Amino acid sequence: MAVLIIAAIAVLLFVIWNVFLPFYRDPYTKPLVADESKCFSEKCRSIVYEQGSDECVLMIHGYPTCPDMYSYTAARLRDAGYDVHAPLIPTFGADPGAFAKTDFTQWYEYIDQYYIALRQRYARVYVVGVSMGGAMTLKLAEEHSATPLAMDAIVSISSPVAYNCLHLGIITNPLGYFARTFNLFVKTVGLGIVDGRDDGDDGNEEWRGYSGIVMLHGISLTKAFNTIRHDLGRIAVPMFVMHDRGDRTVPFSNLAIICRICHDWIRVRREVEMDGQWRHSHHSLLMYHSVQQGYTDEMIEFLKGGWR
Repeated sequence: MAVLIIAAIAVLLFVIWNVFLPFYRDPYTKPLVADESKCFSEKCRSIVYEQGSDECVLMIHGYPTCPDMYSYTAARLRDAGYDVHAPLIPTFGADPGAFAKTDFTQWYEYIDQYYIALRQRYARVYVVGVSMGGAMTLKLAEEHSATPLAMDAIVSISSPVAYNCLHLGIITNPLGYFARTFNLFVKTVGLGIVDGRDDGDDGNEEWRGYSGIVMLHGISLTKAFNTIRHDLGRIAVPMFVMHDRGDRTVPFSNLAIICRICHDWIRVRREVEMDGQWRHSHHSLLMYHSVQQGYTDEMIEFLKGGWR
């Protein structure tokens, strides 16, 4: 009996350690420094359009990709009269080994400082993000709403705020529950550079970033998404939110969570459903040729105040 009790306690502690991540803190906190000379492709680099506007759009890219995912929409925003900044988060788009030794705390701190600098330069600033970039957009709004640094509006697309959450009925990847233990023995699995996808279509063939798994990143992102979800009630800026029902990367049910908590500030809620013929995950919506024009039109209308 004593052996069974000890075994049960060990299993319980194992589950708590991996699922709830007690005492976890991101191990890397040193500020990241931009150095785009190390990019494996010029198309990984930041996209910046400055034309003397007093309005700016900050675009935050996803994980584990780069600003090129916004090449079409960034140009459209420029043509609509905005200055546009889509910065490359340092170590993304560069050496995979260096990338693996960073975490969400560092990525977000870089974006937060970038945003603050823009907020101090421009009369109006808007923030757009897809996927992890959308989660970072939510976090910026949580931290700066109701302060002099508040943005004028945000666009959050395909944004994860719950990745593996049993109590919410969201299980994106069951193996993610064991990442904390796996990380003690294996740091990466199949990590490599992707400079275009031979099997892609609809714009997904242009995707650049990394293949494989970084165990630490899975833990870091899961912890970050949980924190962002808990703080959603702090957002107090106009919001445009969008998610595809068939998203195979971030469950569509994340949209309902965001809208339930932020309902007072949701000005546009778009539940979309792309044609199923395409060989991609229906996730990076502003990158796909078949829909990017229409979705970008809607986003620009929102930024121009079409929701008022």
